[in-house]
Amino acid sequence: MRGLKRNKPVQISDIKIIDKDKSRKAITAAALGNAIEWFDFGVYGFVAFALGQVFFPNASPSVQMIAALATFSIPFIFRPLGGIVFGAMGDKHGRQKILAITIILMSVSTFAIGLIPSYASIGIWAPILLLLCKVAQGFSVGGEYAGAAIFVAEYSPDRKRGFMGSWLDFGSVAGFVLGAGVVSLLQLSLSEAAFLQWGWRIPFFLALPLGIIGLYLRHALDETPVFQDHSEKAVTSTPPVGFKHIFKNYKRSLLVCVGFVLATNVTYYMLLTYLPSYFSHNLGYSADHGVLIIIAVMIGMLFVQPVIGALSDRYGRRPFFFIGSLALVILPLPAFWLLSTNTPVMVFLGLLGLGLSLNMLIGVMAATLPALFPTAIRYTGLAIAFNVSVVIAGLTPTITSALVEITHNLYVPAYYLMVFGCLGLLATIAMPETANKPLRGSVPMASNKAEAHELLEEHHDRIEERIENIDEQIASLQIQRQKLANQHPQIN
Repeated sequence: MRGLKRNKPVQISDIKIIDKDKSRKAITAAALGNAIEWFDFGVYGFVAFALGQVFFPNASPSVQMIAALATFSIPFIFRPLGGIVFGAMGDKHGRQKILAITIILMSVSTFAIGLIPSYASIGIWAPILLLLCKVAQGFSVGGEYAGAAIFVAEYSPDRKRGFMGSWLDFGSVAGFVLGAGVVSLLQLSLSEAAFLQWGWRIPFFLALPLGIIGLYLRHALDETPVFQDHSEKAVTSTPPVGFKHIFKNYKRSLLVCVGFVLATNVTYYMLLTYLPSYFSHNLGYSADHGVLIIIAVMIGMLFVQPVIGALSDRYGRRPFFFIGSLALVILPLPAFWLLSTNTPVMVFLGLLGLGLSLNMLIGVMAATLPALFPTAIRYTGLAIAFNVSVVIAGLTPTITSALVEITHNLYVPAYYLMVFGCLGLLATIAMPETANKPLRGSVPMASNKAEAHELLEEHHDRIEERIENIDEQIASLQIQRQKLANQHPQIN
């Protein structure tokens, strides 16, 4: 029949065998980029009080804190623009080239913050330059996480995608811990005057050598096998897919992605960026009280992260999204009560509850989100959904700090988390299970030949199951037809 699209049956030769060394290098390169992104978040969150005094010296302490956190949040507005630009480029030119560009922009803009003179030296230009550096960060980061998650997903075997993807956010937490640790070490070893004068700059300078290492690793890697296969099979005359097509045909994927990213990243920014300021400014804790406990909890999260990723390969992604989202509904109120007790053990337990809730989400996010979109639009679709969500999530420190100042209610952050936990539950209901399945529109990928044969057998079993379901539907329709025919014999 003319015009009928015929799909060639999947053969053992079609299943991709992923090189283990290349896969490990891809994960390392992607995770290091994420580490740089969250290194800046950790540093910025822990030095927000200092930046408020350096760049907004004439304001009150409360306004200084809000202004510093607003400078952190405003650049998130530019992330969707970066996502649109880098997403389209990534789907057209490949993932590896774009990730090399984003890591350069991220590391240079973070390094530049450390070079900005204080307000006392150059006046209003100091906060303006700070904002410009943060805007450059926001634009570059717009293509970073989506591209890194896709890079890892397209380099991972189907049965290990959860475990492999979990290392991406392992890099995020590790970057935060490194940034927060460096700041804490400087605060403990320097006087307050020395830290405010020059000490706060040192962590930002460290971003440049980290970026050089990350650039070297990313530049040395080949393009992902999934994108290479897609490029070879793509018809050059086919016009590129526009944003209208994506919004029209992938609404469910976009909405699910938005829900998960909001639930996850609101918790991220609440725990890692806002709480250090919450401890010092609102609860009056010393730097070594709450902050060091946060670092301890984050270090614990590092060890939990790969375990959750591996378990999701066995039990599926949805159970972990459900548990994590439900925990955000139940735990925030008791957690924030524990945080306010001024008892190290109680504070630790409160942070532990929030940290484990976050673990459940980030442990499976990087493996899940790329699987929601087909290869041709994977970078664009994920970048748009992710970064639009992050605009809202990135406002978390500013909104919560302002609401606490206005209402004088220390439980506002808890209520904030509960709202987005409910959103995560809705997204879980709507999401398809992606564990142990090929990426959308891609052939199966395996670790070795034996696994490839198993995947082929599973593929055939799924086809047989679909055929059986269709046969059952046909039989049911035939019964319905016969009933109607018996009721209206004149028509039959």
